[in-house]
Amino acid sequence: MQDLNDLYYFAMVVDHGGFAAAERALGIPKSRLSRRISQLETDMGVRLLQRSTRRFAVTDVGMSVHRHAQTMLAEAQAAREVVDRLSAEPRGVVRVSVPVEVAQTQLPKILPAFLDKYPKVRLQLHVSNRRVDLINEGYDVALRVRAKLDDDGSL
Repeated sequence: MQDLNDLYYFAMVVDHGGFAAAERALGIPKSRLSRRISQLETDMGVRLLQRSTRRFAVTDVGMSVHRHAQTMLAEAQAAREVVDRLSAEPRGVVRVSVPVEVAQTQLPKILPAFLDKYPKVRLQLHVSNRRVDLINEGYDVALRVRAKLDDDGSL
């Protein structure tokens, strides 16, 4: 598989109209950009750019590859934005199991502030003193108060 960074460098060189402008924009030496694009051309088996000391031109196949590279970069940016948006603010359902005493004495003190701070979080509380299996029962969090942990570490 080709190095996707090389497609990025190629797109930046084309977008900036040459190696010198891409060097200034990216902070990457022209020599490195040139080497990476040469490697991309070798990997693809086609000439993407016609270049000399005075002239820079994108070949027909280079224009086609550039369009695809731009699409790839736009999709990568969209994926990053999705992750940023979802990780920026907690949201969704959190299944929590708590013992009766904690639900009666501690949760009324802390839940209002938590829910005010994270309005997109919905808590599903399960109030019970019995042991729960986090994985098999689908809980995200289980709180238990004991003097000593059981040997098996179960909650």
